[in-house]
Amino acid sequence: MLEGRCLCGQITYEIDGEVGPIDLCHCSYCRRASGSAFAANASIAAAAFTLRSGAAVLKEYESTPGKFRSFCSNCGSPIYARMPAAPDLLRIRMGTLTGDPLSRPRGHFDVGSKAPWFTITDDLPHIP
Repeated sequence: MLEGRCLCGQITYEIDGEVGPIDLCHCSYCRRASGSAFAANASIAAAAFTLRSGAAVLKEYESTPGKFRSFCSNCGSPIYARMPAAPDLLRIRMGTLTGDPLSRPRGHFDVGSKAPWFTITDDLPHIP
């Protein structure tokens, strides 16, 4: 069982299941949503996710048609993304986990739109 939370602690959650491979996404949407050079995301089964607290402050924003990003409306921490077209999956924001998911990054995605000030220095695959 993995646990996670937002920065202010109002949102807490559990994941009772496997965390998929971690994707390091450099697209402009993920960069803006994370406020960093890239976002670290992984897929989980929606049924494995349990919101323990914070339902009142968990808000959604439809960043592109059919993609909803959920975040804490108090501190701004991104929690997960969901798409109605794939209702059985959530894309969890890895930085909100408090434990080791036993999953590791599989690659850098959307490197064609990465931040010009960031240099990728690891040996992970680069996916345009």
